[in-house]
Order: sequence, then C-alpha cells, then structure tokens
Amino acid sequence: MLIIPAIDLKDGQCVRLRQGRMDETTVFSDDPLQTAGMWLGQGARRLHMVDLNGAFAGTPINAEIVTSVTRAYPNLPVQIGGGIRDIASVDFYMEAGVSFVIIGTQAVKDPEFVRQACRSHPGKIIVGLDAKDGMVATEGWVDVSEVSAVSMAERFADCGVAAIVYTDIARDGMLQGVNLDATVELAEQSSIPIIASGGIAKLADIVDLKAASKTKTGAGIMGAITGRAIYEGTLDLGEAQNYCDREEN
Repeated sequence: MLIIPAIDLKDGQCVRLRQGRMDETTVFSDDPLQTAGMWLGQGARRLHMVDLNGAFAGTPINAEIVTSVTRAYPNLPVQIGGGIRDIASVDFYMEAGVSFVIIGTQAVKDPEFVRQACRSHPGKIIVGLDAKDGMVATEGWVDVSEVSAVSMAERFADCGVAAIVYTDIARDGMLQGVNLDATVELAEQSSIPIIASGGIAKLADIVDLKAASKTKTGAGIMGAITGRAIYEGTLDLGEAQNYCDREEN
C-alpha cells in the first residue's frame, strides 16, 4: 500500500483546507517545488497534487507549478486533480510528465468523458469521488449530488480506470481519522483499486487501512493520501511507508 503525500495548491502556495472550505486555509509552504523534494527525500513513491484554484474555476490554474515538479523530479510519479474538465487538459498534463490525471467533477457530470480519457491514455486515468454522507460532491465540493459513491464507482467498472480516490469531505483536513467503514465498503464493492483520502492523523489510521486493504471481494485499498498529518508531524511519512512494506512481506 502506498502512502501518498499531498500538495494542495492555492494561489501558488502549498495549503491544507478543512472540509474543502477555501476560507479555512492553512499555508504550509510558498515553495511547492521544495516541498515535493522534501517528500521525495522522506520516501514518497507517488505525489498527489490538487489545483484548488482550478477546482473552483473549472480549468487548470496552477499547471505551471505542476509542470515544474514533474521536470525537477522525473522519477517521482505525480497524480494531479482539480479543474480537469476536458480532454485538452488531460492531454496537457500527460505531455507535461504527469503520471496520472484525476477526473472528479466531470466524471460525475459526464461519465463518457472518463471513457474517452481512458481510451486516449490507458492506465493513466483516476476518478476522484468526494463524498458527503456517502453522496458524491462536485465543483470543489460545493454541490452535493444524489448519487452515492458506490453507485458512481460502478459506472466506471469497465472503463479501464487505474484507481478511485475516495475522500470523505467531513474528515478531510480535520485529523479525526479516516472513514474506514465507508472506504472499506467501497473497496469491497468496486473492481477498481481504491486510494483512501481524508482524515488520516496518525500511524494507527494507516494500520487500520492496511489491515483492510485486502478485502474479501473487490479490488481493495492500494494507497492512502495524507496531507495535514505529515505537515503537522502527527504522522511520519517514512515510518508509515515502511510499516506498509513490512506488512506486505
């Protein structure tokens, strides 16, 4: 299981939000490139980047920063989400050296777009499902749909999606622990590997996720995204990854 550090970009800075609220922002660094190098140095094997401005604008805003990271660290796989609503944006990021593109809002609004992206870039597309009380939210988590995360995941079972990032919005940035029950339920019912996100606070949360990563049915949990916990020091990135590695041996 991968432990994936997050770099959320707002106005060119590395920030963390609470429950996705742009007015609940903590700035951790004004140098995303340096931050990416820091996480790589601590053992990161993949980096999760989110263009928060892009998520609200509906088009990439911080793409230049993302490109600078892929150029500086070509051996560090990067997955990027936020504001990716058309195939031109997907193509741009692929050409910029990004390993995976995350489609969130547009996956809910236009599932065919995901199929198109998967055909154009096989194995490179991740679907982001962000949920409030189990219902998928879009437009930077502002609009809550009437579609459950489990039902939405089923729509992409035969698309060739590489993974699903599942975020419990109520837990995101709150350091209250991951929503294990909802994450495991999705992992058990999905044929697509799940990347857990939202609320990870300490190593115990990783232990719980790792124990649940091999579900009896479904594709299981392949990774966990962590942000505030590693920035504030309640979770050590290297220790968490080493734990997962040991448990797999």
